[in-house]
Amino acid sequence: MNAIIRLPNYINGNWQPSTATEYLEVINPATIEILAKVPLSPASDVNQATEAAAEAFIKWRRTPALERVQYLFKLKNLLEENFEDLARTITLECGKTLGESKGEMRRAIENVEIACGIPMMMQGTNLEDVAKGIDEMMIRQPLGVAAVICPFNFPGMIPFWFLPYAIACGNTYIVKPSEKVPLTMQKIFNLLDKTGLPKGVINLVNGSKEAVDAILDHPKIRAISFVGSTPVAKYIYSRGAANGKRMQCQGGAKNPIIVLPDADMEMTTRIAADSAFGCAGQRCLAASIAVTVGEARNTFTDAIAATAKNRIVGSGLDEGVEMGPVIDVRSQTRIEGLIQKGVDEGAKLLIDGRKPQISGYENGNFIRPTILQDVDPAGEIAKTEIFGPVLSLIHLDNIEQAIAFVNGGQYGNMACLFTTSGAAARKFRYEAEVGNIGINIGVAAPMAFFPFSGWKESFFGDLHGQGNHAVEFFTQTKVVVERWKDEWTRQF
Repeated sequence: MNAIIRLPNYINGNWQPSTATEYLEVINPATIEILAKVPLSPASDVNQATEAAAEAFIKWRRTPALERVQYLFKLKNLLEENFEDLARTITLECGKTLGESKGEMRRAIENVEIACGIPMMMQGTNLEDVAKGIDEMMIRQPLGVAAVICPFNFPGMIPFWFLPYAIACGNTYIVKPSEKVPLTMQKIFNLLDKTGLPKGVINLVNGSKEAVDAILDHPKIRAISFVGSTPVAKYIYSRGAANGKRMQCQGGAKNPIIVLPDADMEMTTRIAADSAFGCAGQRCLAASIAVTVGEARNTFTDAIAATAKNRIVGSGLDEGVEMGPVIDVRSQTRIEGLIQKGVDEGAKLLIDGRKPQISGYENGNFIRPTILQDVDPAGEIAKTEIFGPVLSLIHLDNIEQAIAFVNGGQYGNMACLFTTSGAAARKFRYEAEVGNIGINIGVAAPMAFFPFSGWKESFFGDLHGQGNHAVEFFTQTKVVVERWKDEWTRQF
């Protein structure tokens, strides 16, 4: 029997064992196979990585932007060359289908491509003669050491909302992967190492809460990015901000989709099912509630129920599978409990996906697509983030009620409208109080040149990940005012 690998950290350009005394098993959620053991690194490992990053920053910030992005061009090519292997690794440790993993890696690479434009994106402004003989300019400079605390659901993509922009802007960086899915980032750091980046520019520290707290408290870490649940986002934001750090913390969601009677029902059903059940519902832009308006109730309900019932569930590596398992048995138990909570509140269990028997994967963490009908809009199940393949159905009379329902929720990550009416679409995108809007789109995930937005309890901070927001987040502006007398310039 082969020994289970204990994963190392990557600090100051070298792979090295953690000083941890405790390890967690990394589990394939479809087979419950142990893939590796990940260290719960102590604060001393974080401190070592931070000191290495702080030392590397001295020279890295002086490296011209054009030179910095050359490493990203190399990284893009390496990611392309290892695309299939990285996607397979995501599926092994995270459970999603291979097609979903490939889509994730494509989005990761997209962010690298956008960050290669940093020489233009970092440009400041200047104005000559703001007063007689006085020029004024604004320049952008890097912050120093920055870090990201990652979730389990997109181990390949989410770190790339931040990392390429951070280092392209001249910062040095620390990645703390989710302890549930550390293998993808191990492989990506092997590729980062091959780019020839100077030692200390990028660092990887595995771990859990102790490592997170060390990141939040270290005085030399200037900026922190986080994606996860709202309770944890609040904790990380408040502790980091109290320590004077620049913070961006993406929280939870309860993404409603609104279906109007004039919607293309075949397209709407297909897109809504992919949104609700794709990645087993474990994404921050998954549709969680479908609000049918007027006559859409019967047509959409029948169609989505048939689609959910026929969705093929199994190991993400098997051909033809449309949905994989949830991440672990704890999540499985929590999701099943929330389904029961909905029933207890009076919802009708239209499709029950609990306790499925998946041939060949009887021990896996599976839940089939589930639909709760006639959910109480004021009930707990309509407000709680389930983060699983569960779609709640609510019926309202008109678009005004639907928009009021959207705006009455605590979250503000995404809302989508399905319609053929341009007037309804304009009203919705103008009035809906969320950061990401979809019109006839089920997962309104912004391209890398747009910020990944979020409002209310879905985001804590100001500047989001990706695009120009990332450049703003990872730089600080300096305004320079210069006076030059005419006689000083005449000598030339």
